[in-house]
Amino acid sequence: MKRLAYLAALVIVLLYCITELVYGADLAVKELLRASDRARGNLSGIVWHIRISTNEDGAKESRGMLVKVKGNNTLARFTSPANMNDRMVLMVDRNMWFIRSGLKKPVSLSPRQKLLGDAANGDIASTNYVEDYDGALINEEAVRGELCYVLDLKAANKNVTYDRIKYWVSKERLVGVKAEFYTISGKLFKTAEFKYDNRVKDGDREAFPFVSELIIRDAIQKDRITTMTYSNIQVETIPDSTFNLNVLVR
Repeated sequence: MKRLAYLAALVIVLLYCITELVYGADLAVKELLRASDRARGNLSGIVWHIRISTNEDGAKESRGMLVKVKGNNTLARFTSPANMNDRMVLMVDRNMWFIRSGLKKPVSLSPRQKLLGDAANGDIASTNYVEDYDGALINEEAVRGELCYVLDLKAANKNVTYDRIKYWVSKERLVGVKAEFYTISGKLFKTAEFKYDNRVKDGDREAFPFVSELIIRDAIQKDRITTMTYSNIQVETIPDSTFNLNVLVR
């Protein structure tokens, strides 16, 4: 009887330790993603300008956009070239539409659809990896001399931009510095590097790094590069009506 009681107690202790390890690891990954999301736009209200440039097929092309973000909602207005300044992309939660003057109804979009070069529609929105992906810590590795956590992220729903992401988060700065994007079958199709030369101050909190450049490379045609440059970052109070689809299509 004593032996059985000892074994039962041992099993309970082991189960408790396993539960703590799994829960603790999951919590740590969530906190890493929450911190890195903040440096890429997941705030209560923020505005920035994006310049998207590409050299696809040997031809240089660029777009300018004014982007307003509040939580999971994003409104991007084209600012250049001039003939596109009546066009907008609206994202509310995980639903996305294209809007322009002359269209009676908005056109439904997928975040995965190509915007310009290797930049997808979803790339212009703020990241919400903490809610959109299930993550696991798989390794630690240096990127350009900076020690990083390596995370494996798998889509938690079908309405996200990428099915699977391998994501390097700086241990010191808690920002994403590198990513690899995979199809659902596990095929690598593009990579990205991030720079954080911007700084943002939100309320009374200390200023923190904010993304300044996203460099996307095609996994096969490595000389095909799309660059997204972020500037004029401003934390603002943005009314909910900004993202009202019915108002925008009038």
